[in-house]
Amino acid sequence: MSRRLIAILRGLDPDRAVETTRAVIDAGIDWIEVPLNSPDPLVSIRRMQDAFGDRAHIGAGTVLRTEEVDAVAATGATFIVSPNCNLDVIRRTVASGLGSYPGVFSPTECFAALEAGADALKIFPAGMMGTGGLKALRAVLPADTLVYAVGGAGPDNFDMWRAAGADGFGLGTSVFNPAWSVDDVAAAARASADAWDAAYGS
Repeated sequence: MSRRLIAILRGLDPDRAVETTRAVIDAGIDWIEVPLNSPDPLVSIRRMQDAFGDRAHIGAGTVLRTEEVDAVAATGATFIVSPNCNLDVIRRTVASGLGSYPGVFSPTECFAALEAGADALKIFPAGMMGTGGLKALRAVLPADTLVYAVGGAGPDNFDMWRAAGADGFGLGTSVFNPAWSVDDVAAAARASADAWDAAYGS
């Protein structure tokens, strides 16, 4: 079963998309997001999907508008991540057959996102909410709700977030920096995969 880790490749250059994606997948993370505020993100996503669509889940992040959902869907990507709770984006994502991972923070946003059809909730920024805030949310959310902690959650504190009720994580700077070599990315991704296994079991 896939680890519930999403590697966020913000700033990825399309010319490095395939080799970087291969390194991340080989390290044990097969959910990979390219934020739309990266250089030519749709080019990267299409190349990644063409090369690894049968081995990994390739998606787009920082998706803010419905027309961006349409553009991402045309690449063959399979999921959409946003930093915010835009109900129109969620509904368009669901209607397009893509997985919907909106950013939420308050109970109001959480329930609105779920009602609109979100597949999982992205707690963002998780560091501001803290594990105590997530525990409080978990007490009222439906038990089967998938919750990802993003921003302030990483391999050094997976165990704390698991105890608070996090099902998965979006990982940015702990797995990718545009200035890193492919070997550096691979090592960082492997460290995160190993930390996941230690906290959640392989």
